[in-house]
Amino acid sequence: MGKEIPKDVALQLYETMQRIRSFEVAVIELFARGKIPGFLHTYVGEEAVAAGVCAVLRPDDKIISTHRGHGHLIAKGGQLDLMMAELFGKRTGYCKGKGGSMHIAEPDLGMLGANAIVGAGTVIINGAALTAQYWDKDEVAVAFFGDGASNTGAFHEALNMAAVWNLPSIFVCENNGYAESTPQSYHQKIEDVADRAVGYGMPSSKVDGNDPGAVYLAAKEAVARARSGEGPTLIEAKTYRIRGHYEGDPEIYRTKEEVEAWKKKDPIERWRKVLLDRGISAETFEKIDARIDQELKDAVAFAEESPLPDPAEARSDIFTPLPAEM
Repeated sequence: MGKEIPKDVALQLYETMQRIRSFEVAVIELFARGKIPGFLHTYVGEEAVAAGVCAVLRPDDKIISTHRGHGHLIAKGGQLDLMMAELFGKRTGYCKGKGGSMHIAEPDLGMLGANAIVGAGTVIINGAALTAQYWDKDEVAVAFFGDGASNTGAFHEALNMAAVWNLPSIFVCENNGYAESTPQSYHQKIEDVADRAVGYGMPSSKVDGNDPGAVYLAAKEAVARARSGEGPTLIEAKTYRIRGHYEGDPEIYRTKEEVEAWKKKDPIERWRKVLLDRGISAETFEKIDARIDQELKDAVAFAEESPLPDPAEARSDIFTPLPAEM
């Protein structure tokens, strides 16, 4: 996979994945040093899914994320300095330090938030899709979720509603093989979550989630269908998280051999080889990597120097102000 992707898009996919990976590696180290409060769930190994899907989206398209959501916001155009400040709990972050790692939102980028309630995003994104349909806009709405979420009632209700109302919803299952610590084979009889779309008369696709080109092409087809009024699609991207469910996870539910085998399928290294074969120089990658490294250094410095939220603002930003015309 790769020759079907225009070179500029192919390089964008690489840069997005590398930006996500670099950010996650940095926050893992910062978390270990006590710089980042709370829990940390990283996206290392799954970068191709967010990169491939969001490369097809416009700024006005909507997405909703999960507890493992840094990569989705970065792929949708999130700034590393504002993200880093948010993870540090600083006032200059996207949510003024009140969302932290698990609850970043930025409506101006179409990022409706990261939801820690398993499967809940599938229902919420239908609201965004219904809004676009009601106002006759050609926007689409994308929900990212895991294999475990596909067992929830919310998932099935969301797919049924999207199909019945022909909503421009796209459901992206990031199947990393584990619902926290439970292997997929323990919690589902089926092998492919994509099969569940049949029950709702909805098209689906199953792709290699470690191949950004495959994800991009599947998302491109789904987005085209949604924009033209043909309704929702379920995409299953089979991938793997290299880190534990959370930083500090003892990972007694999987073997080191399994993790090492998946490391050999690293989406960034695979894509770099594809692009090298297409004639993109090693120097091009070096320049991209150096630019991201500097961006990260600046982001950490920005977060370190930013102020904490004022306790007096604890109850601000809870409600959205009513529009003036109301």
